[in-house]
Amino acid sequence: MAFMVKHMVGGQLKNLTGGLGEEKPEAEKGEAAAKGMTQEEFEQYQQQLVEEKMERDASFAQKKAERATVRTHFRDKYRLPKNELDETQIQQAGDDVELPTELAKMIAEDNQEEEKKQSVIGQLTNIQNVDLDQLKDKAQATLEDLKQSAEKCTVM
Repeated sequence: MAFMVKHMVGGQLKNLTGGLGEEKPEAEKGEAAAKGMTQEEFEQYQQQLVEEKMERDASFAQKKAERATVRTHFRDKYRLPKNELDETQIQQAGDDVELPTELAKMIAEDNQEEEKKQSVIGQLTNIQNVDLDQLKDKAQATLEDLKQSAEKCTVM
């Protein structure tokens, strides 16, 4: 009778406690056996994981440095205060960071626009109520009049 009670209640107790009193033979085999690999395969797998992590970290550092370069460029362009964190990220990437090609094209276009704005004609376009085409026409007409009057002049 005690056997029956122990068998019925004991089985229920083991399920309830999760079998803490028992030792599992799988735990002795190690991680490699648990994943279905030999020890050598497991070491190669671990090495591959480490290499992939290093590649991801290097790629991430490169991207961070590129972003820092972009921020630095815009800080220089708009005369904003510098950030030491950006300079540190660029230095950690090995100073071989370049601007992305699309951004470089955008910067070149901005520089061309700024050069146009700094020219005399660019300054005239900033003045309100000035018709640039009309000014050009008047200037060309004046030049033509001067040429015609110079042709008529007997001194020259």
